[in-house]
Amino acid sequence: MAVERTEIGEFENQSVEQLTLENLNGVTARFITYGATLTALQLPTGAGESVNVTLGYDHLEGYVNGACFFGCMVGRFANRIAGGRFSLAGQSFTLPCNENGINTLHGGDRGLDKIVWDSEPTTIDGDDAVRFQCQSPDGDQGFPGNLTVAVTCVLTGRNELVFRYEAETDQPTPVNLTNHAYWNLAGAGNGNVLDHRMTIHAAQYLPVNDNLIPINELRDVAGTPMDFTEAHAIGERIDAVAGGYDHCYVVQPTRSTAPAPCAQVADPASGRRIIVSSTEPGVQFYSGNFLDNEAGADGQLYPKHGAFCLETQQFPDCVNQPSFPSAILQPGEVYRHETIYEFIF
Repeated sequence: MAVERTEIGEFENQSVEQLTLENLNGVTARFITYGATLTALQLPTGAGESVNVTLGYDHLEGYVNGACFFGCMVGRFANRIAGGRFSLAGQSFTLPCNENGINTLHGGDRGLDKIVWDSEPTTIDGDDAVRFQCQSPDGDQGFPGNLTVAVTCVLTGRNELVFRYEAETDQPTPVNLTNHAYWNLAGAGNGNVLDHRMTIHAAQYLPVNDNLIPINELRDVAGTPMDFTEAHAIGERIDAVAGGYDHCYVVQPTRSTAPAPCAQVADPASGRRIIVSSTEPGVQFYSGNFLDNEAGADGQLYPKHGAFCLETQQFPDCVNQPSFPSAILQPGEVYRHETIYEFIF
């Protein structure tokens, strides 16, 4: 099916477009070129009806002014860098501390989520797809090197939403890309997700300090509220986790060449499920702790714990923690990362 392309507005004198992907099963994914953002994922419910299972806004202005990172591509470095500082090859780099003046979060106050990406609709093996591309110049948000980033998004006939990331640089630089979709399998705005049943294929996680920075330790999940090796309701033990879940789980030692299952979530009421597979060593489970009746699409208010995120990535703050797998991309190398979200309904 052909990708539908529509202009929806402007940002800094650049046209912003919406691209709609659809498969033969009635699944629809909508993106906008601002932030290469996933704005809706519609699953059929029968009788010609559908339900949107990802949080977003009705209009471009929501994404421009919002602080929740709904559905966007984040980078150059997803998650947190402590103190907005790191050193590389004997040189120190300073980044914007856009999280309470303490940490760099998701690449800074004008990361890849706050720019208009180039887009090219296409088909891959008969499936609707769009390739997004952007350039991040040397010094952008304090990061070294001219970085070229491309993300190919595919909606397959197997009801998979696939993200394939690539990046190249002309100087050594940290690269850690992901998508920040918020999911509620009962439907965006339909209450909280505390009854969703979560499984994470990880025997260890990264404990954090009060600023949500890993403390340079891999800790076993066994016998703790962090253990999702078997399915548990998200809300079952959340009160025993200070602030709620916002932790990186260790799903494999380093990046793999092919995606492997890392998590699965089920909504008991609707029967809908999402299975997440990735090449990345970590997956950040975030339980929507900072949502506070955020005004979203279709007049919905998104409450605390109104969605969950499973952000596949390198380990947070690994640029300052040498015991973690390196996220440094060298000139001549190609950063590659693939994540698959499979929907069962």
